[in-house]
Amino acid sequence: MRLTVERFRTIEEMTAAPVIVPPGEGFERFARQCARYWRIAPRVYPRGVFRFRALAEAQAARERVTDDNVARLRATASEDGR
Repeated sequence: MRLTVERFRTIEEMTAAPVIVPPGEGFERFARQCARYWRIAPRVYPRGVFRFRALAEAQAARERVTDDNVARLRATASEDGR
């Protein structure tokens, strides 16, 4: 496989350029990217099965889990000096 270097004058030119992926490698490349992303920023979910009396209660619990994940990632980033 031969890679070429492309130069762009604007962001619009860059976003309009096609991404060249060899045939048959598209999904594998996507899967590798997903794995890399989850290693960098894993999500943590509480274990178990939960029952909620109302939809609003379930949504609030999901929001708390999301907030906890964001806070954990921000704390990790600030420790690393990012």
